[in-house]
Amino acid sequence: MATTLNSAPSGLPAGAAPGTPRRNGVLKTLLGTGAGNAVEWYDWAVYATFASFISTQLFSKQDPSSAFLATLAIFAVGFVARPFGGFVFGWIGDRVGRKASMTLCVGLASLGSLAIGLTPSYESIGAGASLMLLIARLIQGLAHGGELPSAQTYLSEMAPASRRGYWASLIYVSGTAGILFGTLLGAVLSTLLAKSQMAEFGWRIPFLLGAVLGLVALLMRSRMDESEVFEARKAAEQAPAAAHDGVVAGHAAPARGGLFADLARHWRQALQVIGLTVGMTVVYYVWGVSTPAYAINILGIDAAGALWAGVCANLVFIVALPLWGRLSDRIGRKPVLLISALGAAAVFFPATWFVRDSAWQLGAAMAAMLVFIAGSASIVPAVYAELFPTSVRTIGVAVPYAICVAAFGGSAAYLQAGFGLWFGAAGTTVFGVYTVLLLLVTAATVLGLRESRGLDLGGK
Repeated sequence: MATTLNSAPSGLPAGAAPGTPRRNGVLKTLLGTGAGNAVEWYDWAVYATFASFISTQLFSKQDPSSAFLATLAIFAVGFVARPFGGFVFGWIGDRVGRKASMTLCVGLASLGSLAIGLTPSYESIGAGASLMLLIARLIQGLAHGGELPSAQTYLSEMAPASRRGYWASLIYVSGTAGILFGTLLGAVLSTLLAKSQMAEFGWRIPFLLGAVLGLVALLMRSRMDESEVFEARKAAEQAPAAAHDGVVAGHAAPARGGLFADLARHWRQALQVIGLTVGMTVVYYVWGVSTPAYAINILGIDAAGALWAGVCANLVFIVALPLWGRLSDRIGRKPVLLISALGAAAVFFPATWFVRDSAWQLGAAMAAMLVFIAGSASIVPAVYAELFPTSVRTIGVAVPYAICVAAFGGSAAYLQAGFGLWFGAAGTTVFGVYTVLLLLVTAATVLGLRESRGLDLGGK
């Protein structure tokens, strides 16, 4: 395949010949990637949004604080499965295809959502309810470990090189749309249903709906085209004579030695993925996902008001994402990443102190933080893809990313709530220092990167 990403006109999918617009291909790429990603993020986020209700139904009611912490602990345990999912689905993405990996991920995540929605209450089956919840979260963790690396690799390979940062913003735009829909649904349900109704059956509605939406996304992804960059690499593997000479259709022949040897050769890039992820995953899960639940349970803010605040703040986030993506295509990835990490570190404590006892304070603080978080969130899918060659692009990102998110992102909500309960105001300060230090690690990692704006992924 002689056509590369750089030969496709801006706005066309990879492989489109100049002067031959393939709008259907663009729509299938964007809608299939975005819809599946939105459903997966929705499935993941509604757990955090409805954690306060889950804790009253699937755990013992004798100690509400312990039940809430146990609910958040299972949220964190779900992240433990992510590295395994990253490895499995990363392998599938790099050996079978990006499309196959993405389709399997969204199907598995929806299965977990269905299981949570149908889990009997603690009063009905005792500790079995908590166990079923744990199993369902592990299933979702496997799926989510493969979703983001597979989707961002696919989208980055399909994007025109000159607009990759802008296209990459679709990952968090669609993901946040899923989170926003879940949060909005929570706000509507909390407004329409009494608290007793929410605790009894209202919290199950989002999980059952997630299973249905997952089936729709699965069908959409099954109709997408495979990445041309991936197909070119497969063609190189299947052409021994040309591969022996080192080049097939302009693509370097894959190195020998197998998957683990490929991963070992790129250990520096794996460490860079961890460094880029560690600060932003904590600050994102705190301010983009779990803060409304924290505000409800720790600060005593009204549930409906806190959820509506989350809706408004995430709308700001969605608007900011493509703007940062466009900016990175003009001035480069590194300046945007630095502004994002250092800006989030600078605003973290003022935003935390600003939130007292009202929903509008919560919404304003979340929006301010999410504007800076959007800088990194918009382009890290492209930056990750630009670090690795085609042969290990999915798994090379998936494994270190999943390990980092499991260790730091998965524990963020638990530590935020736990420090507040255990140490009061001092615990909030300790958690803030912890987060800011991780953001500084991310900033230091950015300084060590080479600028990759406009890089031809087909040549890697």
